[in-house]
Amino acid sequence: MTEPFPLGPALWATTAPPPPATAPLTESGRADVVVIGGGFCGLSTALHLAEAGLKPVLLEAREIGFGGSGRNGGQVIPGLKHDPDELVQMFGHERGERLAAFGAGTADAVFDLIARHRMEVPHTRTGWIQGAHTDEGLAQAERRAEQWARRGAPARLLDKAETDRLLGTERYRGGWLDGRGGGVQPLAYARGLSRAALAAGAAIHTDTPVTGLSRQGGTWTVRTGRPGRPGPSLATERVVLCTNGYSGDLWPNLRQSIIAANSFQVATTPLSDNLRRTVLPEGQVSSDTRKLLLYFRLDHTGRLLMGGRGPFREPRGPGDWAHLERIVPKLFPQLAGIGFDHRWCGRVAVTRDYLPHLHAPEPGLLIDIGCQGRGVGLQTRMGQAIAAYLARGDADALPLAPTPITPLPLHGLHRLYASAVVTWYRLRDGGL
Repeated sequence: MTEPFPLGPALWATTAPPPPATAPLTESGRADVVVIGGGFCGLSTALHLAEAGLKPVLLEAREIGFGGSGRNGGQVIPGLKHDPDELVQMFGHERGERLAAFGAGTADAVFDLIARHRMEVPHTRTGWIQGAHTDEGLAQAERRAEQWARRGAPARLLDKAETDRLLGTERYRGGWLDGRGGGVQPLAYARGLSRAALAAGAAIHTDTPVTGLSRQGGTWTVRTGRPGRPGPSLATERVVLCTNGYSGDLWPNLRQSIIAANSFQVATTPLSDNLRRTVLPEGQVSSDTRKLLLYFRLDHTGRLLMGGRGPFREPRGPGDWAHLERIVPKLFPQLAGIGFDHRWCGRVAVTRDYLPHLHAPEPGLLIDIGCQGRGVGLQTRMGQAIAAYLARGDADALPLAPTPITPLPLHGLHRLYASAVVTWYRLRDGGL
């Protein structure tokens, strides 16, 4: 997996099984559906379309999992950014509960696919803990646990003592535990999805950038190639575009409708057995209630992974991860002096309303964008929904109705504004 500068490969690239054999598109042809983007949504869409009897062709500009799907923290967190009761307030009872139910099934979608296809994916499912660092955060945790428990989820509030024990740190005032959550090796999972899609009959072409989309009558032409070197094209009646935080200018205003924030992560050297028993001893994954949330977990090699926000620009050197390395011994004093052997980042597509967005700007084109940092489960389940919609023509299969693409006002200034907000939130969060 290519890095922006020579710090060595991202952790996941060193511990994932090899990808299945794929190759660039070399001949023009026709497809039932063309899927653009080889991340979780694109792979899930292709897999479920193939299982429905269609012949999808997936085109990926680099390699499977090159973008955020192979560069995230591997936390599988159910639900959406908005709490269930909040969704009901936003969309009304029927639509809100339907959207909440969709979010409730996102983690199940991941672990069910891993089991059903016997994927070679290191994973755990002992739950997700959200630690509360303030009284306000603790009240939020109480609301969330109650709302999900009321809907039948295995969710419960944690007092400070149990939070301290389960996380291995005394930095939080309490929290809540959602037993549906867990962790995966995300690049292994992306490669597992690609193997399953190929076995089901989908075609996958890597190193195949899409350079243009055009429609004449009911037929789309999907053009590929590189600057100065036009490549083959595909004809199809249906196109699914799911490039999320790596969206370019393939479709007007799409890139300007999100903030593509970089999520930075570091991994320690493997912990000794004694230390391992003091940090997340029961294997939960965790993120907290900070405005600039911290997220952390152990991987299958015994490393502690710490993630959070970093510069919006592409990284320039190890110093761009220094804030995360400083946080580790502050949060876990027992790890003082621990070394770090991996640093990486990936882009997260953040929408203005913190909801996933579906767009259908022209007949036969469906666009999915927006993961808000919960892409492993959300985009897997979104791919299932998109495939059901295309295979059956049933609009009710989609969790949200398609909306117009709306660029963010003064999009070019948003990174500057967001950087200022990051600095402000970092000061407000304090303590670490």
